[in-house]
Amino acid sequence: MDTTLGATLDPARRTTHDASQRLLDSSAALSYDPMTEVDWDAPLDPSHYGLNPEWSTLYGTRLWSEMTEQQRVTLTRHEVASIMSTGIWFEMILQQMVLRDQYCADYSRPDFQFALTEIADECRHSIMFARACQKMGISAYFPTQSSIQLGRGFKSLATAEVAYGGILVAEEVLDVMQRDWMRGEQVLPIVRTTSKIHVVEESRHMKFARQEMRERIEGAGPRRRQTSALVIAVAAHVIVSNMVNEKVYAAAGLDPVRALAEAKGNEHHKTLMRSSCAHLMEFLDELGLLTRPALAFYKRVSMV
Repeated sequence: MDTTLGATLDPARRTTHDASQRLLDSSAALSYDPMTEVDWDAPLDPSHYGLNPEWSTLYGTRLWSEMTEQQRVTLTRHEVASIMSTGIWFEMILQQMVLRDQYCADYSRPDFQFALTEIADECRHSIMFARACQKMGISAYFPTQSSIQLGRGFKSLATAEVAYGGILVAEEVLDVMQRDWMRGEQVLPIVRTTSKIHVVEESRHMKFARQEMRERIEGAGPRRRQTSALVIAVAAHVIVSNMVNEKVYAAAGLDPVRALAEAKGNEHHKTLMRSSCAHLMEFLDELGLLTRPALAFYKRVSMV
């Protein structure tokens, strides 16, 4: 590791420099190529779920108890395909925000180099998710048109802690889910392997996002913190509300009206969501980004 540059920096920047260098070293030591790590040619066991049943939006409802086993398998495969599709959508937003943020930055700095490493990772992840959906025979699911337009604005305008806050929200929520899926014996091996790859590599991305947020918001006044908190919360609401497309229910042969109503009232799933976001909420609170208006948006999608 070259410490020459780090030695010339002030203590705060030296901390960022050293942290980014460690992330770069970690990427060099442990990264995956999904094209070779995933067994794309293996047949899909018809009895395996797309995700752990406990993570299905209908698990624990009366409708779930009425469904056939085949409907449960089909639903979970469409749910995971929808979540992967949403992941691709946001990864494309993420890549543009990070690239814009690093435009004409100091190319010799480790944080610039790790930012490009993250973009490269996200490109591989998006292709990996797309290929997994293709393997399951499921077409892409897309966010609502209003969400797509909001995403266009967010990727073009979000900066500093707002941009990295949006990135952290998306990654944290998916991380907890996938840590469960990668260990699920009833889950398709293709989902288990892609989840493992994503968890390992996204752990570095989350550390980088937290590092950038702490640095960018340092010294910010109350008004800026309140504005940033609200924008990050709105972004979180848009991301989470689009994770499972309502069309997945019809794909499983269910009455979409009833299924959507039961999913929205599913206390089991709401509890899982709140537990998966606990660490994220603690971090946002630490930075002064968990304001009352922001909390209102998080509550709407059961993140608190």
